[in-house]
Amino acid sequence: MLVSLNWLKNYVDIGEETPEKLSEKITKSGIEVDGIEYIISDTSHNVVIGYVNECEQHPNADKLKLCQVDVGEEELLQIVCGAPNVAAGQKVVVAKPGAVLPGNFKIKKVKLRGIESNGMICSLQELSVKEQFVHTQYAEGIVVLPDDSVVGEKVEALLNLDDAVLEFDLTPNRADALSMLGVAYEVAAILDTNVHLPKPTYATLDEKATDYVSVSVENSEVCPYYGAFIVKDVEVKPSPLWMQNYLLASGIRSINNVVDITNYVLLEYGQPLHAFDYDLLQSNEIAVRQAYDREEIVTLDNQTRILTTDDLLITNGQKGVALAGVMGGAETEVHDGTSTILLEAAYFSGASVRHTVNKTGLRSEASARFEKGVDPNRVREAGERACELLAMYANATIVSGVAEFDELD
Repeated sequence: MLVSLNWLKNYVDIGEETPEKLSEKITKSGIEVDGIEYIISDTSHNVVIGYVNECEQHPNADKLKLCQVDVGEEELLQIVCGAPNVAAGQKVVVAKPGAVLPGNFKIKKVKLRGIESNGMICSLQELSVKEQFVHTQYAEGIVVLPDDSVVGEKVEALLNLDDAVLEFDLTPNRADALSMLGVAYEVAAILDTNVHLPKPTYATLDEKATDYVSVSVENSEVCPYYGAFIVKDVEVKPSPLWMQNYLLASGIRSINNVVDITNYVLLEYGQPLHAFDYDLLQSNEIAVRQAYDREEIVTLDNQTRILTTDDLLITNGQKGVALAGVMGGAETEVHDGTSTILLEAAYFSGASVRHTVNKTGLRSEASARFEKGVDPNRVREAGERACELLAMYANATIVSGVAEFDELD
């Protein structure tokens, strides 16, 4: 389990504890901290968010651009930049004169091909961000920040550069620490402080989820709870940068806002979720049953899986649409044109998921949690938390209630 301290601070006040001191206390409490990774080794007070007012060709160099950059001061900075993706109208990362980048690289006023340059427009690599923490969209060239970034502010918080990530070596009996909330409870107990839990709230339509879908389960021993939320008017787009930062610190790369939200809640609550394109289900029924012998399903990795009667299958009443607790099906995958989703929040037995994982070789953050056991008291709430985030970051409207099968004790 990778634990971002900046993310953890949303739930528990760690005070003046350094990552090293906190790690020592956590290890003494019974969870071994294998190591600490810093996003970058050091940050400079003179690295800020800038706005490229103008970007013209350098008069003496074909591969250089001459930029006039607003960094929140009275005068614009003239900066020569060689990045091919720099352009007017961008929010960018600027190292002002006087900044010292990692490696003791000092930013000074210089002349490049006869033109004065007062600073540097930076890539993440130039800030020495470790490769595993570099966003895919920032892997090449300078960093182009979201339009709502505030000119003149430091970049550390926006890009999560001041974070430290603790790596936990969890024993099988500590499945509770496979979630940020579980870790927050542990740290709060160690530091004798309070935990601040999410309290999901969102507006709902007058329509009911049961008007859209019914849920049935063949065997309550392997699936004692299955909840289906209906989320409409979804706008599939990139997730907010803060969410991408936390996911990346936890070892998960961003895909889109819908998938990112399900992954975020998985890490926050320790409860796996799955989003189906409701229209592609071509059914108003979810039926959970054992697969037929040699029944087939094409999973999200576009591999055809041949199943046995030991595999638990999510179906639309006729054919399989997901391997329960392991992987969704390709035919109902959320895509850029998805507008309505069915959000699954379910409890699957660890033995059932473990069987399918061992047979298929498919292992994921979701299956790891089902195998070790999820908290039955948080299953539905995790779905509600995802609905809240979908309303906030996908401009979605939520249908009232949840269609569910519930035989949890």
